[in-house]
Amino acid sequence: MNCERIIFSGHAVQQMFERGIQRDEVAKILAEGEMIAEYPEDQPFPSSLMLGFVPSGPLHIVVSLDERNRVCYVITAYRPDPAKWSDDFKTRRLS
Repeated sequence: MNCERIIFSGHAVQQMFERGIQRDEVAKILAEGEMIAEYPEDQPFPSSLMLGFVPSGPLHIVVSLDERNRVCYVITAYRPDPAKWSDDFKTRRLS
């Protein structure tokens, strides 16, 4: 994802702190990660679910992109639960 600027929501900062996720890990995934889901109807900007791997394991980042200004708004970041996600962390397991 081509972000000139990254803005972290208050929710994202709180969740990242509680989960031990660093800002540089999120930035790395935004730059190098894989988009595994798109939510084009989200407002005020479309959002995506990104997957990436850091030394501590896989991370999911929900991010909204203002394409005109190239600003990425990080909504949340979390470590996907292996019980809820496929082995490659790209697909939710059926309940």
